[in-house]
Amino acid sequence: MMFLRHLPMITRPIPDLHAQLHEPANEPRAALALTHGAGSNMDSALLTKLADAFASQGVAALRYNLYYRRKRPHGPPFPATSSHDRESVAQVLTWLRTNVHPKVFGGGHSYGGRQSSMLAAEQRELLDGLLCLSYPLHPVRKPEELRTAHFPSIHVPTLFVHGTRDPFGLEGEMQAALAQIPARHRVEYLAGDGHELKHLQPASVVRLFLDFFGL
Repeated sequence: MMFLRHLPMITRPIPDLHAQLHEPANEPRAALALTHGAGSNMDSALLTKLADAFASQGVAALRYNLYYRRKRPHGPPFPATSSHDRESVAQVLTWLRTNVHPKVFGGGHSYGGRQSSMLAAEQRELLDGLLCLSYPLHPVRKPEELRTAHFPSIHVPTLFVHGTRDPFGLEGEMQAALAQIPARHRVEYLAGDGHELKHLQPASVVRLFLDFFGL
């Protein structure tokens, strides 16, 4: 088991990106962009705890709002403007590579992870890997409406963390869908957890991430 030693860290706002950067006090080993689900924002407890955990292990973590959340504080995203959400993902990844570290990873929770994965399929050069938390494989009770058309175009290593009771994608459904991804990938199931990942242990996710991506 990988031993994790907590390092000093600092946080600072990045107003132009509607973001908060959590970074080690010393030179980071990589940078990670994390964004939120459809009904949430960058200040969710999940993203905040994860960003702290990553920074404590030498990975600079930027939690940020997607385009639609920058425009209004509440409400779901609009499918018609999802391309703008991906533009905000690209903006953040480019900023991290230019200002924080040349090795950059993207991802997030639910809708945020989905948009990050779609961007990875469109512009693989923008990131070195993906972390998708509770990927929304299909709408609840609509397993026939799969959100996987872009999976065959994902060519960066991808780590999924998923609850076994997630109504947006059950374990068997996830296994079948992820087989479409040609890049190296792994899914870690959290027994008994749902879509909100209330039982997620941030340190365990960081350990998985560092091991999977060889950091």
